[in-house]
Amino acid sequence: MDLVLIRHAAVAVEAGVCYGASDVALQGDAAHEAASIAARLEALQVRAPQRIFTSPLSRCASIADALAARHRQQASVDARLAEMDFGAWEMQRWEAIERAQIDAWAANFEHAREHGGESVAQFDARVSAWFATLDMKAADEKTTTWAVAHAGVIRAIAARALGLPLANCVRWPLEMAAIVWLRYDFASAQWLLARWNV
Repeated sequence: MDLVLIRHAAVAVEAGVCYGASDVALQGDAAHEAASIAARLEALQVRAPQRIFTSPLSRCASIADALAARHRQQASVDARLAEMDFGAWEMQRWEAIERAQIDAWAANFEHAREHGGESVAQFDARVSAWFATLDMKAADEKTTTWAVAHAGVIRAIAARALGLPLANCVRWPLEMAAIVWLRYDFASAQWLLARWNV
């Protein structure tokens, strides 16, 4: 079984702004971005999806809809794939957020909620609940699922699949419109990382 995670393309937000769960627009055209992603997926020889899931945020859903149309499907929207909610920090410049709040958040990475939004633990539990819906019993080696989501979501899924602490995966680079390919090996009953940030 293959799980292909696709990060949304660049957004129309200034660098250095925290936009987590805010519904911000893409910088470019969704159809054009989807065509570019589709070409890279084809070059990687990724199998066509049986299902395509997406975050409800338009920067993901617009690309997912365009990808789904290419495969004569409809993307399934799942709120659990939305980016982390940063509460009062949403749409604020990171440099404008009080340093003591940032330090307190960093000191308690999993459970701090200095911003009043989600803690990392709450976010991880939400995303993991979506990941748990992937039915291995009903899948086989050719089953392929695509999900268009956010950097935080992709890292949380990869951490859960690979049995790694999320704090480790947060450090891995993940570019806009990046592709992450996870493969479930039925013989060993474990997920393997086929591609990261391609």
